[in-house]
Amino acid sequence: TVLDLTGLYRQAFYDNFRDKDACYLEAFSFGVERLETAIVAAAGFETTWQGKLRAGLGALLEALDNEPNLGRALIVEVHAAGPEALERRAEVMKRIAAFIDSARRVADRGESPPPIAPEGIVAGIHAIVHARLATGASNGFRELLPEFMYFAVLAYFGAEAAEAEMQSARA
Repeated sequence: TVLDLTGLYRQAFYDNFRDKDACYLEAFSFGVERLETAIVAAAGFETTWQGKLRAGLGALLEALDNEPNLGRALIVEVHAAGPEALERRAEVMKRIAAFIDSARRVADRGESPPPIAPEGIVAGIHAIVHARLATGASNGFRELLPEFMYFAVLAYFGAEAAEAEMQSARA
């Protein structure tokens, strides 16, 4: 239990949190902020959309390799934490999808992906990471970067650019 893990007395816990869901929401916000800080820092040195995505996604996957329990807490356990936690997760996923869709402004192609594309890309990546974390994976997330880059780049820049990006992510 939370009390056993933290060494807190029950009253000390309830002095700080309404209930375990409130505690989880605080932990969720803290964990998301930590990951977002690492992602933004990694992407900050990049100048292209692809570079920012590769660096940011790489930082996220590396964090999952280094702290799979954090990943499980934020990605898997959120489903048991109630509607407010799911709403917060949805907000995070919307921010990620908005970044993905910012590729629309820099893509130099005649055709554009459908409006649902960024949501599908984010949901696909999330589903793969969730499935691995839920079954106990504790490493190997960084190895997913090339395929995730292919998947994200394909809709906006085409197959040739996606293949090149996959090769870059493998380097």
